[in-house]
Amino acid sequence: MARAGPIDRIPLPLGLFRDFVRLEASGSIVLLAATVVAFGWANSPWTEAYTALWETKIRIGAENFALTESLLHWINDGLMAVFFFVVGLEIKRELVAGELSSPRKAALPIVAAIGGMVVPALIYVAFNAGTEQASGWGIPMATDIAFALAVLTALGRRAPTQLKVFLAALAIIDDLGAILVIALFYSHGVSVDWLLIGGGFLVVLIAFNALHVRSPLAYAIPGIALWFAFLESGVHATVAGVLAAMTIPARRRIASEEFLDRAKGILDRFEDASEFQSRRLMNAGQQEAVHDLEAVSEHVATPLTRMEHGLLPWVSFVILPLFALANAGVQVGGEGASLSLGPLTLGIVLGLIVGKQVGITLFSWIAVRLGWAALPSGTGWMRVWGTSWLAGIGFTMSLFIAGLAFGEGTDLLANSKLAILVASLISGVVGYLLLMRSTPPPAVAEPEAAPAGPEPGPGPSGAGARPSAGE
Repeated sequence: MARAGPIDRIPLPLGLFRDFVRLEASGSIVLLAATVVAFGWANSPWTEAYTALWETKIRIGAENFALTESLLHWINDGLMAVFFFVVGLEIKRELVAGELSSPRKAALPIVAAIGGMVVPALIYVAFNAGTEQASGWGIPMATDIAFALAVLTALGRRAPTQLKVFLAALAIIDDLGAILVIALFYSHGVSVDWLLIGGGFLVVLIAFNALHVRSPLAYAIPGIALWFAFLESGVHATVAGVLAAMTIPARRRIASEEFLDRAKGILDRFEDASEFQSRRLMNAGQQEAVHDLEAVSEHVATPLTRMEHGLLPWVSFVILPLFALANAGVQVGGEGASLSLGPLTLGIVLGLIVGKQVGITLFSWIAVRLGWAALPSGTGWMRVWGTSWLAGIGFTMSLFIAGLAFGEGTDLLANSKLAILVASLISGVVGYLLLMRSTPPPAVAEPEAAPAGPEPGPGPSGAGARPSAGE
């Protein structure tokens, strides 16, 4: 029997999830550094330079097709559309082969996420109903997946993989809720004509999927047109990123067994051609084998995973840090923001700190109690409670929604940003301490590999070649 290779032993979705967690955790360090720089810059003698930088006008395009917007606008409406595109890819991946691929697995994170959105929003409304800041009810609903997963990763064995999977699935559902809130409640002056144009480009993307087009460039061109149409329509342009992501194919051309057979044959050809190998250059036989190996590797990887793998580093290390640098610079004191115990501050701080933990823990307990779901293996209610505190790290999405709710340059936005930063810091520290005090997991190594065997069926240990819904 042939010896099992790495692709046999490591379930694909689990391997992708580990890469995702590592990248999110490392990217959060850059995100934190950008936040500290922004906050320090905004409160330094060079605060005017900070403000002037993001107000700089930038023109993109030519003649009648040019857009002139501030640098801040290009980051929040342009680059963040790429972030939401990756969020859409993550959502689709989870629906196809992850924790949301079956009702039983999806039940707990879905119910927990609903509780973690509804209760914070109700707390905010309780303090701010009927006031000018009532529109900010969506701010405490959000969870920053990068920072939350970074804290769990820092805990090592005290945070088993299943707990990270639960938090990631919960945060992804949370992101989906935030996207719906943005589309339905934070879009203004909607133009039906531009929406119809955007719908036409969306139909083109769906047609490409139906025709099994796999080239990223083929999806990029109508995807950019879809973004522009939504930008002009009044529906927030970042929604276009999520819609475009849902059209990306999530099906492999060949199954794992066929890939292994073809790859082994190609490597045998490479080895045979190596008899005539030059010290510096590959010969024609080796070059042909390498080319064929690249082609068959693309066939076993889905366009969705290839795009996500290619874009995630840019999002984690460039786009989100730029967003933090442009949006987290809150000037404190004087004419700047203040953390007074007013309705706005209390609504955000208590919404993120109290609302998240109560909503997630209570709704999770109800779901388990009613038999709708079961706790992830290796966890307990203490860990679920600690994780619910981490979900109170709103940061990126909360800052984004605050900008939509209150508009740039307003006192309400400045005060809400400061409240978000304080609440996120408290949630992260308390969540970390609670999970540190939790009982370490049993001294059983988490499985790094599965025994070789036939290709797994649908589920988190392998999606097979199953097409996704809507392909």
